[in-house]
Amino acid sequence: MVSTHMAWGCYSHICFQRFSQGLYIRTCGIRLHASCVLMAVPCGAGGRQVKYDGMKRMLLSMFMLLMMSAVAFGQQEVTKFLGIPVDGSKEEMIRKLKGKGFKPDPQGSEALVGQFNGTDVNVYVATNNDKVCRIMVCDAHLMGGTDIKIRFNDLCRQFQNNKKYMFISSTGYELPDDEDVGYEITVNDKRYEAIYYQLPSVIDSTAMAEAIMPSLSQYTEEQLANPTYEVRVDMIAATLTYMYELCAKRPVWFMISSLYGQYYITMFYDNEYNRANGEDL
Repeated sequence: MVSTHMAWGCYSHICFQRFSQGLYIRTCGIRLHASCVLMAVPCGAGGRQVKYDGMKRMLLSMFMLLMMSAVAFGQQEVTKFLGIPVDGSKEEMIRKLKGKGFKPDPQGSEALVGQFNGTDVNVYVATNNDKVCRIMVCDAHLMGGTDIKIRFNDLCRQFQNNKKYMFISSTGYELPDDEDVGYEITVNDKRYEAIYYQLPSVIDSTAMAEAIMPSLSQYTEEQLANPTYEVRVDMIAATLTYMYELCAKRPVWFMISSLYGQYYITMFYDNEYNRANGEDL
């Protein structure tokens, strides 16, 4: 299993590591994404086909949920790890993780050890104000640059094909075949990461309508009932914005971590409702 040095390397940033600002969607670009989704034609630099599978899946999932009778009024969904809400006390979370088959690290670290998604891993629980705010999952074994690139890309494809998640990226996160991960990390201090968002199981349609309609107030009821292309773009953009804000508190992301010239994947299941947001300042 993981060495003591690697365990410390994981634990040392469990409460502080955040995904980079570059992974946040820029609201000013949502309307462009909406236009491309609506047109469903190649766009982007050089006429290259841009991947909008994540946004299309997000819209489809949203409309399917709205068609269902189940509506959650006032329900606040949080990120889940193996079906367990990332919330509550650390003791309760550890008890539930043990119920999933994880065991204390025999080397005495803070980690729980076991298997996740077919890989030996070490699981850490982070808290803020005595509430669980993060589950961190680290590969238990180190690997070389070629293998870590394969593992990273495999995870990207798994998340992108999982209907429980949405992702907002014009090109996806997969690394090209000619990417020299070791060189880029060592020489250029490059950071490899990918972020996805857990979709809610149900949507409060009343809350969604209340949130979306102000941004469409420039249109009459007749224009919304018989939308032109421009109106449709604005409607989709408003929906994308609402869905992003709904899911933004439920990120699941991963990155390539390095140790002694070798690499491993670190995954984060974050409950942003419980993260520190300056309330103690």
